[in-house]
Amino acid sequence: MTALLEIEDLTASYGPVQALFGVSLSVAEGEVVALMGRNGMGKTTTIRALMRMMPANARRLAFAGHDLGALPSHRAARLGLGLVPEGRRCFAPLSVAENIAVAARPGSWDMTRVCTLFPRLGERRDQLAATLSGGEQQMLAIARALVTNPRLLVLDEATEGLAPVVRQEIWTAIRALKADGLSILLVDKSLKELRAIADRAVIVERGQTVWTGTLDALSPDQADRWLGV
Repeated sequence: MTALLEIEDLTASYGPVQALFGVSLSVAEGEVVALMGRNGMGKTTTIRALMRMMPANARRLAFAGHDLGALPSHRAARLGLGLVPEGRRCFAPLSVAENIAVAARPGSWDMTRVCTLFPRLGERRDQLAATLSGGEQQMLAIARALVTNPRLLVLDEATEGLAPVVRQEIWTAIRALKADGLSILLVDKSLKELRAIADRAVIVERGQTVWTGTLDALSPDQADRWLGV
């Protein structure tokens, strides 16, 4: 498969404190890759560096054949990187429809299609984002990223802290996106769900890639060592 995203030896710091010491991963066209590791090991920092939201260095940081290293975040996004950030970050004073409208770019994903994926958003299209439940806000955050019509959807803890029934709705939507051929980089902790959807996983430990492979190849000892499960 053709590599869509290539990250090799990524390093990044928060001021004088180095957070990433050599993260490497790739995502092919149509592939779902899980980025895993215990809390504080560098997953979100990797996402922030990829999205050009913080300074970073890498031997290679490329997306769709473009060098991301010198690009600001808005230009990286326009190449086709769609981010669903940790904590959702919807525009609270805007309605569901307005949240989606401000992010929309030309392509097959539009208000009608995201409401087919998440019918609740259609029911609440005129409701302010601030009044939605946490699960509905997460659906809105995913819909907002989808209407940018990305080539790679980046999901940072998309099911964290949600009620079980809502988590299953989100996982069902992610499976539908995979079936549709969308490339996905997914940060999550649920081994059970990830085994069913991820083509490969990358595990980071203390800011470095320590394991890459299929989750079926991950031994119980390795899972306990690096994931704490």
